Amino acid sequence: MTTEFPPVEPPNEAVAREAEVRQSVLTKPVGSLGRLEELGNWVAACQGVCPPKPFVRPRVVVFAGDHGVARHGVSAFPSEVTGQMVQNFLTGGAAVNVLAQVAGATVRVVDMSVDGDTPVGDLKVRRSSGSIDREDAMTREECEAAIAAGRQVADEEVDGGADVLVAGDMGIGNTTPSAVLIASLTGSEPVAVVGRGTGIDDQAWMRKTAAIRDALRRARLTISDPIALLATASGPDIAAMAGFLAQAAVRRTPVVLDGVVVGAAAVVAEELAPGAREWWVAGHQSAEPAHAIALAHLSLKPLLEFDMRLGEGSGAVAALPLLTAATKLLAEMATFDSAGVSGKAGAAEAEAAPEAEARADAGPGAEAGAGTNAATGTGTGTGTGTNAATAAGAEAEAGPDAEAGPRAGAGAETNAATGTGAGTSAGAAAGPGAAADAEQQSGDADRD
Repeated sequence: MTTEFPPVEPPNEAVAREAEVRQSVLTKPVGSLGRLEELGNWVAACQGVCPPKPFVRPRVVVFAGDHGVARHGVSAFPSEVTGQMVQNFLTGGAAVNVLAQVAGATVRVVDMSVDGDTPVGDLKVRRSSGSIDREDAMTREECEAAIAAGRQVADEEVDGGADVLVAGDMGIGNTTPSAVLIASLTGSEPVAVVGRGTGIDDQAWMRKTAAIRDALRRARLTISDPIALLATASGPDIAAMAGFLAQAAVRRTPVVLDGVVVGAAAVVAEELAPGAREWWVAGHQSAEPAHAIALAHLSLKPLLEFDMRLGEGSGAVAALPLLTAATKLLAEMATFDSAGVSGKAGAAEAEAAPEAEARADAGPGAEAGAGTNAATGTGTGTGTGTNAATAAGAEAEAGPDAEAGPRAGAGAETNAATGTGAGTSAGAAAGPGAAADAEQQSGDADRD
């Protein structure tokens, strides 16, 4: 299989807008469920249908591998723990197994480079990796084989019915190459990315910092070539994860990212398949400092911040119920009409109205103002006389636009006071009824 990925198509934007409109007519103030609404909209866009379908086969894939740098005192645990933990996964005794059971997910383990024999080594590339502070992690050919294996696993899972994926990791010493990858592609210094990993003491932390510094000198020579970077400074397990994450995006399947090791693989996967990050959500932010840097680089906001640093996919699986809840809320909540519940000052009816009707109701100035804003969500429209007056009541109730945050538009205070000049719409999520949306938003605090 080639290491070149086809262009990644983004989640369906039209469906995302449809989901935003649906959120506005559910029996709640718009935005009152916060990021759960954003998550539900994202799931709908990924699935290409609104309301979204509930997840039926969440799947966790743990990529395991040993790392040669662990022989030099950068971890609190010996390398043989990797193979022992693989067996623990297979018998259901690890944290990720328990969390997956709670979340309704199943776990698969893939041995990419464990320094020993395991029952799940069909795709194994090599035993352990080179010590990246003084040698390459693997050859380019081994790296390409690992990426291909990750793509194969993604295809197998999607073809087998997985509708949301979680990537997990297991490998003593794997936070060291992860820090190197993240520092290489974000321009960070070693001291900014080094963390405590498995709980190392100060002496081990200094050894780890030196190892990252030396590996980073070598890795920065390869940053223009993501495959060369992986071969130099990662390991077959991390390279396979990068291929897995990129291929999941190609296959239009959402992924919940875990901590710093998966985050490092994701940073490289975005280089391999630009746009792949649109198909990922960050399950949590690890206590490892490099993870925050990786998430910022990917423009991803974590769902949880619980100071977790275990790996295995545990943080992502802990967040999976939030994704499930967000999906079911969008799909199964009643609308104001179906429940016979009145919206705030008729806001639900106005938000559900067709755009053309909203323009007609708004008056002569709506064509250039409120109607345009409701269609584009740009937040600024220009009108005169009647158009400016359309939102006057809402502005008076909600307070001056200048204090209303990102919904404010140029000349808002003048508009509210005089009925002339420029006004603002509510954005794409509000639907066509600009004035009604402002009234709906002003009532959010009353419902909270």
